[in-house]
Amino acid sequence: MSKPWKSVKEFVGLEEVSRLEFLVMLFAEVLGTFLLVLIGCASCIKWATTPNVLHIAFTFGLAVASLAQALGPISGCHVNPAVSFGLMVSGNCTFLKTVSYVVCQCCGAIAGSAVLKMMIPKTQIENGLGATMLGPGVSVAQGVVMEAIVTFLLVLVVHAVTDPKRTDTKGWAPLAIGLTIAVAHMAAVPITGSSMNPARTLGPAVVEDNYQDMWVYWVGPLIGGCVAGGVYRMALRANKEDDEGSYDF
Repeated sequence: MSKPWKSVKEFVGLEEVSRLEFLVMLFAEVLGTFLLVLIGCASCIKWATTPNVLHIAFTFGLAVASLAQALGPISGCHVNPAVSFGLMVSGNCTFLKTVSYVVCQCCGAIAGSAVLKMMIPKTQIENGLGATMLGPGVSVAQGVVMEAIVTFLLVLVVHAVTDPKRTDTKGWAPLAIGLTIAVAHMAAVPITGSSMNPARTLGPAVVEDNYQDMWVYWVGPLIGGCVAGGVYRMALRANKEDDEGSYDF
């Protein structure tokens, strides 16, 4: 009976979240998501000209790459509830850590959007704060599928480049993840706005008080992230007979 109990205890992760250093990890997630939403959504605002897809894609991609390089060794730099849940499914993140991270990510995203709103002129606020929305003629079902697919790709890459059993990806994790986000944005921005991140969508929605189709940007990414975590755990993980590694750079 001790082995099942041990497995449940490891899944819950009470001991991990009880440590003092866990507060530093939570702060890193708040800070990372704050900066991601502030910088990323700033690239979506219309000024004299409308930002193009390439502009937005590389802003989000390079922002995540930079944050991963800085915050990866501290918290893993999830900055995305879909990533946290995907890592939980694959056994690389405990339940309590996942829930704590998601709360912090959402708080950071809302704070980032609020600060962005304070930083730009009122005339520009009318153009929005970079909220994600479905493209013309795109149904909610199509939106969910697209968000699930691009998030599946992201979380799959996250698992691959942070797998401690793989020696071919050492040092490439931030760049690989950033480029994955960029290429997914190039494909999905016209269709869904390419959220891939429920917190990134929540921030502008709360500040603008507009929750239209919000569930699409939670259901799609969470399904994609969890499926990616399960696929990597069951089929793609290197040296599957060994112990799992953590999401650290």
